[in-house]
Amino acid sequence: MIEEHLKSRPLDLVLLKTFVQVIDSQGFTSAADELHLAQSTISAHIKRLETQVGTSIIEKGQRTPVPTSVGLKLLVHARRLLSQNALAWQDIFEQRLEGVVRLGIPDDYLVYMPSVLSEFERRFPDVELQVYCGLSVELLDHMQSKMLDLAITTRQPNSPGGEVLCQERTVWVGAKDLDIQKRNPLPLAVSKDGLCIFRQRGIEALNSAGIPWRIAYTSASLSGLTAAVKAGLAVTILTPSMLTTGMSVLTASNGMPSLPMTEIALHIQPQAETNEATKRLADGIRKHIRSSVK
Repeated sequence: MIEEHLKSRPLDLVLLKTFVQVIDSQGFTSAADELHLAQSTISAHIKRLETQVGTSIIEKGQRTPVPTSVGLKLLVHARRLLSQNALAWQDIFEQRLEGVVRLGIPDDYLVYMPSVLSEFERRFPDVELQVYCGLSVELLDHMQSKMLDLAITTRQPNSPGGEVLCQERTVWVGAKDLDIQKRNPLPLAVSKDGLCIFRQRGIEALNSAGIPWRIAYTSASLSGLTAAVKAGLAVTILTPSMLTTGMSVLTASNGMPSLPMTEIALHIQPQAETNEATKRLADGIRKHIRSSVK
């Protein structure tokens, strides 16, 4: 039960921002990186906020922070309060941003984006953010037809166009209990031909190593590919950040060939570069991806 004298006490926006970041980043360490604070400071903020509301706001003993029932209610109000605070500063010191920004993201890179997108919406609540998920080749087509203002894509190093944000490793991935020595030819889970550079690179690497293979599962979505991998039906190619429970990296010790790096690039419509909302989102994406990809 919350004591009566606490019910009228103003909530601390700094603590609320930390709480929201911990949930959006899915971890105390990630939140510390995003807010440029020590992890001990993040923990202290959460404890102070729990003291302020008089109860726990994050479940104990979970690998990923999960809000309690009170935490869920607080999270809703925290987002609103932070949004209103951002609006107040915009009204006082700068022109309030409005309009529509259309962003394209490969679904396998959504892992990087929740916190940067939620932060953008908190800061600029009058901007309508439209997000389209698809394969990189589709996103480039949409950029060509001007259906998107900006897009994040994956591609081979030194490809033309766009701004390179970073390079990331690609790895072979299989189910934790998969014995690939018993799978001949090697079953692959890949996207459709011509739509994904991971497929092309994987097949080239297998052919160069003289490893027999077959296409066992085809899907245009990351969730479809990972489902096949977790079920032990096939192996696929991902980046380390895409790995989830039930999957493991297959290396040379498993008989798998090495794979090249991949680039993450940002593409912006020339006419959209003068749009302040688009520029702010692009700046946030640059900073976030460059700090997230190791």
